[in-house]
Amino acid sequence: MSRTRVFHRKKVMVYMSCILVLNAVLIGRLVFLMIFQSQYYSAQAQMLHERERSIKAARGCIYDRNGNIIATNKTVCTISVIHSQLTDAEEVIRVLSEELQITEEEIRQKVAKVSSREKIKSNVEKEIGDKIRAYDLDGVKVDEDYKRYYPYEEMASKVLGFTGSDNQGIIGLEVSYEEELKGEEGMILTLTDARGVELDTMAESRKEPISGNHLTLSLDMNIQKYAQQAAMKALVAKEANYVTIISMNPQNGEILAMVNVPEFNLNDPYTLNTDAKGLTGSKFQDALNKMWRNQGINDTYEPGSTFKIVTATAGLECGVVSVNDHFNCPGYKMVEDRRIKCHKTTGHGGESFVKATMNSCNPVFIEVGARVGVEHFYQNLRKLGLMEKTGVDVPGEASTIIHKKENVKAVELATMSFGQSFQITPLQLLRAVSSVINGGTLVTPHFGVKSTDEQGNVVKTYQYPIKENVISKETSETMKMILEKVVSEGGGINGYIEGFSIGGKTATSQKLPRNSGKYISSFIGFAPVQNPQIVTICIIDEPTGIYYGGTIAAPVVKELYENILPYLGMEKQKIVKEGEGEKETSEIND
Repeated sequence: MSRTRVFHRKKVMVYMSCILVLNAVLIGRLVFLMIFQSQYYSAQAQMLHERERSIKAARGCIYDRNGNIIATNKTVCTISVIHSQLTDAEEVIRVLSEELQITEEEIRQKVAKVSSREKIKSNVEKEIGDKIRAYDLDGVKVDEDYKRYYPYEEMASKVLGFTGSDNQGIIGLEVSYEEELKGEEGMILTLTDARGVELDTMAESRKEPISGNHLTLSLDMNIQKYAQQAAMKALVAKEANYVTIISMNPQNGEILAMVNVPEFNLNDPYTLNTDAKGLTGSKFQDALNKMWRNQGINDTYEPGSTFKIVTATAGLECGVVSVNDHFNCPGYKMVEDRRIKCHKTTGHGGESFVKATMNSCNPVFIEVGARVGVEHFYQNLRKLGLMEKTGVDVPGEASTIIHKKENVKAVELATMSFGQSFQITPLQLLRAVSSVINGGTLVTPHFGVKSTDEQGNVVKTYQYPIKENVISKETSETMKMILEKVVSEGGGINGYIEGFSIGGKTATSQKLPRNSGKYISSFIGFAPVQNPQIVTICIIDEPTGIYYGGTIAAPVVKELYENILPYLGMEKQKIVKEGEGEKETSEIND
């Protein structure tokens, strides 16, 4: 055999060996894929022929304390197109543009997009969704969904907050209780062919959504309504910047009403309640943020003379003043080199501590503050919760703005004693006053009471921390007596309601800078004095014209109480006191 033929034979044998090896490798690979990896690749193939669609869970409803629905769900639709299933794209474009009020060009761009599913519009009214479904257009999907709906629209808007297009809380209680309210999304699994067209003959696989829990609040929408009406009346009459009213049960911290007018429409939260002409971009967003802001919680202010409740309490607790102490007011008080005036420039002359509180006399409270001293003054601020946030269950609570204790000298202590040179939130002051009048218990202001499931079973009852004996019961009783005289005979007389026992304190604080001519007028009132069941603060920011708290803020709370004290079960009672004849007072009607 020639050497050439031997060479060729060896070459053929090498080729044959390579082919056999390759075949063996391929067969081995096939065996591996078909036997050992069959489940994995079957699942992958299945995924190529499956399309997932989420099903939103119904968000839990929100109720007031009387069971009134204040946040619920409205059925809406999401309109989508599936590119691979379209048979008449132009007809789809025409119909969707007409029914959804979207330009044909915008629809065309989405229809032309090659995707498994392209969303055209969400939160479409159900009536329109049903109308689009009736066209029976190939490739057009109409899925029912949920949209948050607020039956009371503007009421308690800055408390409740609202949700976004994904039904997730944006601000307010909708954020605080997101986990309780949101529920768990479901899923629809649909089979498709190789082109991505859904197979009508194949059954859908569904995972049903789980609805969110319902939330019951301490809010009373009847009291909220009266408070909003009173606040709006004051806002318009005084052409003010805003008016805030907060009503709370001082015994347990349950907030019955919280109003910040002007409010906004929760069903249309991105439309400004002021003139938005020319506002765009960041300026428009800033205006929205301002509109959504809850002034009772998110903003601080100088409380002015309502803070004298705290100074008086500190003086009584430290034993440096009593109801029998007498003072003299010449119309000013010299503190180091500072001449600090009384609002009555001619002076009040000789007066008792009780009378000084009724007169809201600055020189007397400067003296009381000096007697208390910096250390004990700050100690009492801490006891009454004024050096910390209240812990209210609404996001964005502001913190106290105050001097460091080591930097407080005589002048700073003097101005702080009558409510200037530091800032707190209205809710912080309301909480502090509550502890003064409830016997000395520092409560946590709150809205959440309980959450329940769809069957009405209680899932969770919310508990809030309290601190007992932050002041003595004796001091509390004394302060209630003094504050009742402020309303019945003193500067808070415009908050008096015949036949009802009401205590309170007025304030008129000048905004910074001091020569700006801008003021905050306020009043805190509670009832009944013997066993307080409601305490209310009213703040009128930058009123025009007359700006004294006793003149314009006290009447707002009076109007509110005239409507709601009987509603809360308080009755007029006649008490006969020796030498005074009959005097009417109020008690809770148990």
